[in-house]
Amino acid sequence: MIGAIPVRLVLSGVALLAAGALGAWLAAGHYKPQLDEAQDLAAQCRLARGALESAVAEQNARVAQLRAEAEQRQQVAAQAQQEARKVAAVDYAAAQRLQQERIGGDQCTAAATVIDRELGL
Repeated sequence: MIGAIPVRLVLSGVALLAAGALGAWLAAGHYKPQLDEAQDLAAQCRLARGALESAVAEQNARVAQLRAEAEQRQQVAAQAQQEARKVAAVDYAAAQRLQQERIGGDQCTAAATVIDRELGL
């Protein structure tokens, strides 16, 4: 009888191992398609993420370029305004001189005289 207990234990252990292996094989057969599908979806997500990261990088580079171009246009416009102010200052001063001069007589004749004098005629 003593020899029968270890044999039963061994047989029980083998039966448990067989049942576990059979259960693992059945579970693998059941979950394998789902696992493969999940892995395919994960690969597609990684590809889509890479494409989106690339698109965002391109957009960021373009936005930076547009900002730099806008700054350059702003600097050019500021310089043009300064030059226009300088040129206008000369004309404004000449107009002020014309307004300040008073010549008696007919206003049209007086204006023509002042303008001719300003132009050096």
